[in-house]
Amino acid sequence: MRLALLLALATATLAAENETVFRARIRQVVEWNAAQPKPADPNSGGYQHIAAKLWLRQDAEWCSRRLEALLKDPAGDMFWMFPMTAIAYLGRDQLSPSAQAALRNSWKTYMPYRGDTENHWLLYYSTLYLMAQLYPNQPGETWFTGKSSSENLREAEGWILQWMDLTLTRGQGEFDCPHYMGVYLLPLSYLAAWAEDPRMHRRATMMLDYVIADYAAENLGGLYVGAHARSDDRMVLEKWATVGSDFGWILFGLGHPLPGYSSYGLFYCVASAYQPPEVLYQIATDRSQDYTHRELKRTRNRWRYTDVRHAPVYKTTYMRRDYAVSSLQGGVLQPAQQHSWDVTWALPDPRGVHNTLFSLHPYNSLESLQEYYTNPPAILFDTISRIRTFYDKPDKLLGGSPYEQIFQDKDAVIALYDIPQGTRYEHVNGFFSKDLSRVEEHPSGWIFAQGGSAYIAWRSLAPYEWRPLATGSRRLVSPHRKNGVVVQVAAAGEFADFAAFQQAIVGLALKTTLDPAPSVRFRSLRGRDLEFVYGKPPRVSGAPVNYQAWPLFDGPFLRSEKGSRKLVLTHGPLRRTLDFNDLTVSDSGRP
Repeated sequence: MRLALLLALATATLAAENETVFRARIRQVVEWNAAQPKPADPNSGGYQHIAAKLWLRQDAEWCSRRLEALLKDPAGDMFWMFPMTAIAYLGRDQLSPSAQAALRNSWKTYMPYRGDTENHWLLYYSTLYLMAQLYPNQPGETWFTGKSSSENLREAEGWILQWMDLTLTRGQGEFDCPHYMGVYLLPLSYLAAWAEDPRMHRRATMMLDYVIADYAAENLGGLYVGAHARSDDRMVLEKWATVGSDFGWILFGLGHPLPGYSSYGLFYCVASAYQPPEVLYQIATDRSQDYTHRELKRTRNRWRYTDVRHAPVYKTTYMRRDYAVSSLQGGVLQPAQQHSWDVTWALPDPRGVHNTLFSLHPYNSLESLQEYYTNPPAILFDTISRIRTFYDKPDKLLGGSPYEQIFQDKDAVIALYDIPQGTRYEHVNGFFSKDLSRVEEHPSGWIFAQGGSAYIAWRSLAPYEWRPLATGSRRLVSPHRKNGVVVQVAAAGEFADFAAFQQAIVGLALKTTLDPAPSVRFRSLRGRDLEFVYGKPPRVSGAPVNYQAWPLFDGPFLRSEKGSRKLVLTHGPLRRTLDFNDLTVSDSGRP
């Protein structure tokens, strides 16, 4: 009894300390932004600086004057809507009557584009919901939509609830994005702060736990490890250079925030500034045990060439203190920015470092884009290639392929490729970072590398050559249509030295073939017999992997059965159950 009491007191003390430093980080973000406008420059300062000052209740006269100036030429569509909503709520009792009138009138005269992706629509509808709530009983001619306040509120609420239900039953569509996680946390924090309907407020607060939990189980020192539904050509290499780094630091004190902080981080801070519960703090920061974490997600909306609107996505992540390995099953699951698998190694300071390794087929096609985009086909390919400048390049390092299939078991990955003749690019790219401390090509055919305290073994199934990248890293290019990669990772502490790791890998049973289909039989370092043939389900110790049985979340910390609308968070004695069926949250083991 005495020991239990002491543990409870220690846990309570730690929770109180966590809250204190969390609030200090919130204030640091807001105060930095509030200090940025230059008093001598009348054009200095943007929406985020106005919001920061209003949150601190500073310089209301300047906020009003600067807001009116900015609203003379509004732009940004749904990305304009979210700063406007925060300013409207924060400035209710601070902005001048003329500034408030200008703000309200802008929602009549400026027509923001709703966008075409899941994050766009959540931003659009959550802010429309809150603005319709703030200005009730107003007719359609006072809104850019042409609909009344009640009609706007009803439409927005319907979409928000539909998105929540789809996410809770089949998984998120734009899942685990190191940048776009901020675009989901932001509107949920707004609803948690300002929704007057108790049920909407409750749902939003619970969904904050849900989305934050997704990140908490898959971060390594604050870095959102791959795989990702969407990334970009910088973030896929420099894992730190993402909005996720801001939120890792804001929410849990992990890693290093971005210089100047992201606008998503700032607006999260000035809205609810919701602090995750202690169980999520423990999940996010504890890497004392190795674990496999599995997730079921879905593709974004698909419009052509399929009868399935949302195809399932199966994600596996293996977490260790020194590194993480993560993968999707392959195929085109997102149209342009998909990152299908990688190894991420831990570093004390990852800023400016490319602490990752992966492979891909640099696929692109108009038909693939048409499946996911509604733009006219005549301009679609050129439009996407202009926006995503990497999309149609043979040396690109981002994107999915219908000719790539991936299987992961713990910290071993097998990626297989069977590229039809006539495909635009018929080779495989492998990314080898400039920041690997060593890379050695072994006579056995294995390539051995080290990143941080992670030892990495890479085996290409077909011949390859090295080509330099402008970043100083190297691209392993294998110009063969039937191809594949086997990767095994281990911690340096498992072996006496690098030579011992090499010896252990060379001694593992490995059989590969390319015809008639690429295939691998491999006994991993973890003593598991892995068998993977392109076009067939992978097998572990003779048993096929049953993807159909995957729950939404499955691991030591998160558990959610498909369709249950319930998520259980567990860490040691701490347990939190989010039940969206009756909107209840139950905790046990709390201090």
